Amino acid sequence: MARIAGIDIPRDKKVPFSLCYIHGIGLTLANEICDHAKINKDKRVKDLSDSEVASVRDAISTLEIKVEGEQRTFVSMNIKRKRDIGCYQGLRHRRGLPVNGQRTKTNSRTRKGKRRTIGLGSKEV
Repeated sequence: MARIAGIDIPRDKKVPFSLCYIHGIGLTLANEICDHAKINKDKRVKDLSDSEVASVRDAISTLEIKVEGEQRTFVSMNIKRKRDIGCYQGLRHRRGLPVNGQRTKTNSRTRKGKRRTIGLGSKEV
């Protein structure tokens, strides 16, 4: 089991796709890490040697990529800063609405939560 940045990455997937399980690393960045570490992108994680896993760890540190806890802290501090200064995006975060201009009349159930029907309650007899 390869453990990189405190995460056990999947063994049966190819290296770039497996690196995407680390928070802060997407597919483009994973390909860049493989190039920097000189690892074949078609190789599976279970076929990597210990030296190759170490070279992946070194590539992440030399490219100065924020991963896992550091990345999560960075994102949450940015959101907190926007909420504190009261900019538009901060207000949207505060109200629990979509931030990036998506429509809210019919969609955005993930941000708004379960529907709450108003006005169609039970009638008293």
